[in-house]
Amino acid sequence: MILQTHTHVLHDHDLTLRPMTEADWDILLAWNNDPEVLYYAEGDDITSRSLDDMQAIYRFVSQSGFCFVMEAIGQPVGECWLQQMNLERIQQKYPHADCRRIDLMIGEKGLWGQGYGTRTIRLLVRFAFEQERADYVFGCDIADYNLRSQKAFQKVGFSLDTTILQSAGGKAQACFDYVLSRADFSS
Repeated sequence: MILQTHTHVLHDHDLTLRPMTEADWDILLAWNNDPEVLYYAEGDDITSRSLDDMQAIYRFVSQSGFCFVMEAIGQPVGECWLQQMNLERIQQKYPHADCRRIDLMIGEKGLWGQGYGTRTIRLLVRFAFEQERADYVFGCDIADYNLRSQKAFQKVGFSLDTTILQSAGGKAQACFDYVLSRADFSS
């Protein structure tokens, strides 16, 4: 399987979301091997990924979604995607709706807390509703300890949809699904 590419480029002043390509593996591998970055990006205790494992993830997601590299002032700062909903619990709750999900990771830790996550979510939401005509967009499985991610989705207008309690002894005690409907979206 190869990385499915697209031609969509999304802009917000100095922030650009450009299509992810096979030429991005080096920077993606660096972020996917930083335990501090993965602490917030992953629900379980993953502290690194092999190149093969990482490529398999992005290549799989790209078959049903749009994978982007986030750039600020021309430098890669993170990755994100807008994907067809793949979680059964949400598909069952919204059976006849076009549901999408946003996932993102800011890999450059020096840029955490500077609004790039919120701005990325806004760009992907606008793309989902205005170009893809989605009914709902979700931020899924956001861990209770990832307050920056929770706040970023809330700033864009997402509300809590579901709380998923986690097994005792894990990093998170609960994870959250946030949702925004097209009806509640304001560009």
